[in-house]
Amino acid sequence: MTTIPDPATPRLRFHRHAISDYAEIAAQWGDTRTTRYIGGTPLTAEDSWSLLLRNAGHWALAGFGFWVIRCPADGTFLGEVGFKQFRRGLRPEFQETPEMGWVLAPAAAGRGLATEAAHAALAWSDQHCDWPETICIIDPDNAASRAVAAKCGFAECARTEYRGKLVIVLLRPRGG
Repeated sequence: MTTIPDPATPRLRFHRHAISDYAEIAAQWGDTRTTRYIGGTPLTAEDSWSLLLRNAGHWALAGFGFWVIRCPADGTFLGEVGFKQFRRGLRPEFQETPEMGWVLAPAAAGRGLATEAAHAALAWSDQHCDWPETICIIDPDNAASRAVAAKCGFAECARTEYRGKLVIVLLRPRGG
């Protein structure tokens, strides 16, 4: 895919990752509220830079990836949403299955934006990708993300360990 699509909703505008997003991405991933259930440790500025580059590169190599989400009215950074193949080496194995993820900047949490962003991203994937299913991986204590996943049609299919911590693997069939 040479052109990255740009889904939108009345409250959200999606765009591909750009160098100009770096400071906001670094602030988001450097905040303990963001990483509490995602790895548990804030990212360094260097790690955030690598994440930005991975997100931009995933589109070029796989034809799908993550988007930055912003408020259409004023351009405020709200977070990120999308799909990747992480190749985590989980048991059971999901190497080829695209994994969905969403993360909001702490100031954007609690307004239903994660669900709205996930629905828009899934609508795009259902229309443009031929994946039979999508997974997401969530910390069992992350009630907010588990609620988003349920609203989007994901259902638990396994519990496993990732980097020494229990995670829930949820699966959504295409069109779910």
